[in-house]
Amino acid sequence: MKTAPNTTMNLVLQGLPGSKERIERIAALTAPTHRTWLSEHALRCDDISFSPALRQTIEVAAHAAQLDTTYMMGVHKMNEFKLVAMDMDSTLITIECIDEIADMQGLKPQVSEITEAAMRGELDFSESLKRRVGLLKGLDASALERVYEERLRLSLGAEEMLAAVKAAGLKTLLVSGGFTFFTSRLKERLGLDYTHANELEIVDGKLTGQVIGTIVDAEEKKRTVERVCVQLGIRPDQAIVMGDGANDLKMMSISGLSVAFRAKPVVREQANVALNFVGLDGILPLLT
Repeated sequence: MKTAPNTTMNLVLQGLPGSKERIERIAALTAPTHRTWLSEHALRCDDISFSPALRQTIEVAAHAAQLDTTYMMGVHKMNEFKLVAMDMDSTLITIECIDEIADMQGLKPQVSEITEAAMRGELDFSESLKRRVGLLKGLDASALERVYEERLRLSLGAEEMLAAVKAAGLKTLLVSGGFTFFTSRLKERLGLDYTHANELEIVDGKLTGQVIGTIVDAEEKKRTVERVCVQLGIRPDQAIVMGDGANDLKMMSISGLSVAFRAKPVVREQANVALNFVGLDGILPLLT
C-alpha cells in the first residue's frame, strides 16, 4: 500500500483470542486520537500520524506479537460491497488439493515444489498446472474423494466470515486454479453462489493427466470476477477478493478490497489487507 508520508490514517490491530494485552501494548505506540474496540480482539486506532518509520516500527512489533495490522483511510462498511470472491487452495481451505492428490502417487515433494514456485510467481501458472496434472496420469479417481474426506479442512474463520457476509446480502464466488471436484462439493456444503475451476479428465475411473477446457489461470480468474459482477449488475470495486498466490493478483487488482490470506510476500505487498495470524473472519472488523 502506497501512502504519502505524514498522512493521518486509521490502523486496525487484531489477533487471536487472548491477544488483548498485546494489542493494547502495540496501540500505545501509535498515539491515536481515539480508539474503538471492534471486537474482543480487534482495535481501531483512529487518526494516527502515519509515517513510513512509524509503520515499520508498528509492523515489526505487531508481527513479533502475532498481530495483524491494517491501515485504512477512513472506514469501510459492509454495505459498500456486494460480492466476496475467494481463491480455494490455501485460502478458503488449508491445503493445496493437487499436492495432496500427488501424495497418493508418492509424488508430493515434486508437485509441491512446482506449486510453490507458481504461487510465488516464478513459473507460468498454466504451464505449471499442466506439468503437475501430467504427473497424476493413471491415478485412480477415488484418490480425489479420499483427499476431500480425509485432508480438506476449511481455513480458520471461514464459516464465520461466510455467515456474516451472506447475512449482509453479499453474494459469494469461489474461483480456483484447483479442480471442480472440490469446488462443486464446497459450493453445496457452504451454500456458495458461484464457482469456477479446472476440470480433471477422468477415463475408466483413472486420471488421464489432462485438464478439460480452458485453464483457470490469473487472467481467467480476473475474467470470472468481471463476469459475475456483470451478472450481478455491480462494479468490480464492489467486490472483496481474497487470495494467497501470484495467480490471484489480477483478480485482486480490480477489487474494491483485496485480502491476502496467509499469502506469499508478492501478494501481501500488493493487497489492501494482509491476514497472517487471524482467520478469514479477520475481514469483519474492517467492515464496521
